[in-house]
Order: sequence, then structure tokens, then C-alpha cells
Amino acid sequence: MELKINIIGLGIMGMSVGRALLRNPMVRLTAGSDLKRENLEAARKEFGFGEVYEDYEKMLANQKPDAVFIATPDWAHFKPVMACLESGFHVHVEKPLTTDEREAAAIVKKVKETGLKLQVSYNHRWLAPYHATYEKIRAGSIGECLMGYARKNNPIAVPMRMIPWARHSSPMWFLSGHDIDLMTWWFDDDPVEAKGYGVKRVLKERMGWDTYDAMQGLVRFSKGGFATFESTWIYPECHPAMPDSFMEVVGERGHIHLDRKAEAIEMSGPEGFKWPRSLLNYKVFDRWVGAFPSCINSFIDALVEDREPYVTAYEGWRTTAVLDAIHRSVESGETIRVSPPPV
Repeated sequence: MELKINIIGLGIMGMSVGRALLRNPMVRLTAGSDLKRENLEAARKEFGFGEVYEDYEKMLANQKPDAVFIATPDWAHFKPVMACLESGFHVHVEKPLTTDEREAAAIVKKVKETGLKLQVSYNHRWLAPYHATYEKIRAGSIGECLMGYARKNNPIAVPMRMIPWARHSSPMWFLSGHDIDLMTWWFDDDPVEAKGYGVKRVLKERMGWDTYDAMQGLVRFSKGGFATFESTWIYPECHPAMPDSFMEVVGERGHIHLDRKAEAIEMSGPEGFKWPRSLLNYKVFDRWVGAFPSCINSFIDALVEDREPYVTAYEGWRTTAVLDAIHRSVESGETIRVSPPPV
């Protein structure tokens, strides 16, 4: 079996998708689309695409792939996801599923209607410590989860130079989705309400952007447990973390905490002190390894084995519903009920 794969969005994440799939013997990368001509030419050269397109709908009509990997900006997932599903193509989409709960619910319904497979790229589930945490909780090692805490904080260089569309997003949409996905996976429970806080000052004064510098959300689950999520992307540029990541779960009989901001490496040099990243996506000799390529290739396995992906459309909806509720709470000042599951 050989699967024809297209990629929509050929920025940092889309190119990473192509590199992760390039050595998969079950995959043939046939085409890609992006709004920027320079991105299309770079992808054509690196992946040997037969065709590249500025219009993804034209690509889908001409290519008729088996599956499509979507790596557009956070807020631009809904239309290409629905276009792929309506055309009969399986979908792998970057996190979050969407930045609107109603759009995410519509995707869940479309997946059910079509019977197609969709996986959301919450790749942290493929990091061994996070997966081990899931296994230990399921084995009853700490009892039922009662409280959780998670942070993901980035230096200000990330929104200002690394992500060209940061002004249209927020630190929580960009960073906290992974943590909310992991916490709901560990708790094995649906969140029911959220209270959020946020501040707009630094990026507004420095760049004129109407986006949050820092956010925090308190989320309550249906069984009574709760978790706090925080994110900011205005750490000083000299801070070595990208991101400063910490998670903790407290259960009835014990706790687990995970601190991976340094990712095991510390180094210093003329440019300062650093914590180089190597766990999520790193090239070892001629292959990309880590949680990201494992997640990408796991979706190919799901297609070949005809099984449900390990992060479903419903789970993608659930994280979007929580993030949507937190953002609405920040704007209104009220505690917000998380939307009920789509039916």
C-alpha cells in the first residue's frame, strides 16, 4: 500500500510534516499548497512535489489524495478541514482543531457523517514521560485525579519574530492546547466550566497588537476535579526556555510532576545560556525523531491499520471547547460553562 499525501500550509509546521513523512515507505508526497510562492518552491525542491498550488481547493480537486495534512495558522483550520472531509479525504490537522467551539463541533459531526479519520496533532501524547504519566494514572498509582497545574511560557521572540500570525492568536491558543489535551486525557473526564484571566499591555504597547500577553484559566471537571492552566509569551528574550513547561497532577494517594523546560541539555557560549530543544522534533543522522514525527507517522499507521487515531476529532473538540470558554470568560469576567459535547 502507498498513500498519496498532500500538505496544506508549508510554513514551519508544514515543512516539518513533510520531513517526518519523507522516509515513511507507506507514503508518497504528491503535492502541497501555500499562499507564499517562496514556501511552495522550497517544498517542491525538498520533497519532490509533482505539483504545488496557491489554491488548496484546486489541489484537492486535481490530486485526489488519500489523506491531507493541514498546517495552516491556528485560526485558519476550519475551511480546509471541511473541504477535505467533504471531498472524502482523511485529515491530520495541527493543533488546535479550530479556535471556535462551533466550528470544532461541526467538524466532529462531519467526521461521524463521513466515517473518515481525523487526528489532531496533540503530539505531546507521544512524549514518553507524558505517556508514562497516563499509564500510571490508569493503573491507579495515585488514585483519582483531583487537581492539576500546567504552564507553558515563551520568550517574546516567539510572537514577535517566530510566528508571523501571532497578533491574530493568543498565548493560550498557541501554547495551552497541549496541556489541556494532556490533562483531560489524564483525568479521563470532561471539563464543565472555566474562569479565565488575561492582560494586554506589552505587545499592545510595543507592536500595537490587540492580543494577550499572559493568560490563566481555572477549569473544573465533571467529577469535581480541577486544573489551572497558564501561558505567556513575553518572557525576556534572554530566557533560555522555549517553552518553560511544567505540569503536575495531584491524586487521592499521590502526585506526579513533569518539568521539561531544559529537556536534559544545558549549555552556554558567547550568545548566552541555552536549553537546546531535542525531544519534540530533532534530526538524528538521517531521520527525524521525537514526539512530533511519532505523532505524524502514527496517523499513517491508523490509515494502514484501519483503526481510530490516538487523538480523535472529539478530543480535539474538547480542548477547543475549553480554550473557547476560557477566552470568553476573560472577555466577560464571568465563569463560563463549557459547551456540551456535539451530538
